[in-house]
Amino acid sequence: MKRALVTGGSGAIGSAICRILAQRGLHVVVHAYRNPARTRDLARAIRAEGGSAEDLAFDVSDPARATPALERILEAGAIQVLVHNAGITADAPMAGMSDAQWSSVIGVSLDGFFNVSRPLLLPMLRTRWGRIVAITSVAGIMGNRGQSNYAAAKAGLHGAVKSLAIEVASRGVTVNAVAPGIIASDMTRQAFDDAAIARLVPMARAGTPEEVASAVAFLCSDEASYISGQVLGVNGAMA
Repeated sequence: MKRALVTGGSGAIGSAICRILAQRGLHVVVHAYRNPARTRDLARAIRAEGGSAEDLAFDVSDPARATPALERILEAGAIQVLVHNAGITADAPMAGMSDAQWSSVIGVSLDGFFNVSRPLLLPMLRTRWGRIVAITSVAGIMGNRGQSNYAAAKAGLHGAVKSLAIEVASRGVTVNAVAPGIIASDMTRQAFDDAAIARLVPMARAGTPEEVASAVAFLCSDEASYISGQVLGVNGAMA
């Protein structure tokens, strides 16, 4: 059984990704840092539904915590599917943005990708099969007012994905990004009313976490073995 790690697995998109990967026969390591109780509940629910899952908590932005946590899960074998979904927002116009707002967002999304991917790479490469997917954002393509930190982190992931894809292409490992647009969640409902969504999204609706998860599951499958170094938008034609 192939093993998958989904960082940021406690949110709407992360939970949907964990569930679909488990449904497709992978053992899923559900990660979170700020919401460990939710990851435990999700892993328990996946097992109750007949899937295979465990939970794991550590700070992806801190290599001193990430590396030993990953070394422990590698004792059971290579992680062959990594979905880096961990991310936070700390919105503010750049003129009023604090150092902490900038560095915290970069730390989780971009530094976190490095801190998690690096320890997993060599064991994955030795199996000669692997899938890495970074969850980014339409903001990393288009930019967004008040989100220079978030957009920079996500755009940085696009560059990292394209570069890493070249490095591992000969070993059966693909590396891609999925860039969601406005996706239905509690946070989205607070930020966008129906009129705003209709104005911003050509399809005139928010996407669902399951639609993002389906795109991720495809990129993690054998069917996507010749797709690498790509940024796939799931955004209702926003960009």
